[in-house]
Amino acid sequence: MTLPPQPSATTPVRPSACPGLLRIVQAMDGGICRVKLAGGSITADQAVAVAEVAQRYASGVIEATNRGNLQIRGVGPQHTELIAPLLAAGLGPSHAASDDVRNLMLSPSAGIDPQMTIDTWPLARQILASLETTPRLAELSAKFAVQLDGGEGLAMLEHHHDLWLSACEQDGQTLLAFGLAGCPAHTPALAAVPVAAGHELVLAVLTLFLDLARPEQTRMRHLLEEVPVAQCVQLLAQRLSVALIPLTGWHREINPKPLHIGTYPQRESGRVWIGAVAPLGRLDALMLNGLAQVAREHGDGTLRFTPWQSVLLPHISAADAVRVTARLQALGLLCEAADPLAHLVACTGSSACAKGLADTKQDARQLAAGLSRPLSIHLTGCPRSCAAAHEAPVTLLAVAPGHYDLYLRTAEQPGFGVLRERNLTIEAASAWLEARQWSNTDD
Repeated sequence: MTLPPQPSATTPVRPSACPGLLRIVQAMDGGICRVKLAGGSITADQAVAVAEVAQRYASGVIEATNRGNLQIRGVGPQHTELIAPLLAAGLGPSHAASDDVRNLMLSPSAGIDPQMTIDTWPLARQILASLETTPRLAELSAKFAVQLDGGEGLAMLEHHHDLWLSACEQDGQTLLAFGLAGCPAHTPALAAVPVAAGHELVLAVLTLFLDLARPEQTRMRHLLEEVPVAQCVQLLAQRLSVALIPLTGWHREINPKPLHIGTYPQRESGRVWIGAVAPLGRLDALMLNGLAQVAREHGDGTLRFTPWQSVLLPHISAADAVRVTARLQALGLLCEAADPLAHLVACTGSSACAKGLADTKQDARQLAAGLSRPLSIHLTGCPRSCAAAHEAPVTLLAVAPGHYDLYLRTAEQPGFGVLRERNLTIEAASAWLEARQWSNTDD
């Protein structure tokens, strides 16, 4: 198996320490290989390929990431042997230089959600093709990311992206609202374009960024610290063949129900999707192989990984939902929204990361066992917050093994929120959170 053509030595690619399929990054537990999935979707055959190489050439640990990708941990010295089967399965880029920039996040229910305004897959395929085949876009940072939201009920709207697009309707016309360096839930849209101009808009934004940003400015927010957003919009308008459309009073509605866990009806009558959470985002080869088998036997042979570090099985017959759910639970997946562990996010922690001050994975399991009701909690071993790209209602920041500072999210305070307690043990944090939930007060 030959690798895709490597980038030219003269290509001014922004440096990155992020893992990719072709760039194995070392951690305490071995190498990390990140497999980027188009819109979070993977076929059953591709899932089997990931499971096989993880078992054969790595530790067998497979992580679902918070942007709907997979990463293999504990990769040994046989890098090429691990990469080649993944490329053969169609999980790699057409050119090595484009692996980093395939950062387009969709709703896990794109194309099947009863609430969607548009099916985003046709536009997503256009964008992904351009990211892979436009040489200059290889200059983008591996962290530079785009979100395409079709108005689905199931959508992660709090992840910050360098460019986000969200379907909306105004005066009987279906449009794509867009914003820079933010997210649909909290950042006002700057303007909109017709859906047919969505691909042109994305390319215009990306090339404008590359024209204006210095190499050290890897993200849109860095550029906007120097160039006013109004000026960026004005320059963008000059590059488009359509006029930007002002939006009046539009805001993206957020569905508070966790539609990534459990069984929900699809747009197609008689079909459902079933969402299951890999505990703390971790799978193994047996679990992934089992998911692939269920997808073949009861679905359309695909899996969709989500920004909540869970997996969606689409196109399941409603009559088979109970049986499929039982099979997923037998694999070790969490299918009930009432399960506290299904709502906890934890980074790798001190067991595999030199920066981690506590074993966050083990502590999260202990914390979940002490909670009587679900609560969205983020445990992080250091201030970098690698596991959660969005702001959690509660954050536990490790300060020592088994000890955490507790933060509560507020609209006024950036970052983790307001520091409420210091140096809590897991038992003390569990008791504090239990008391707060039952009293229903922030005092």
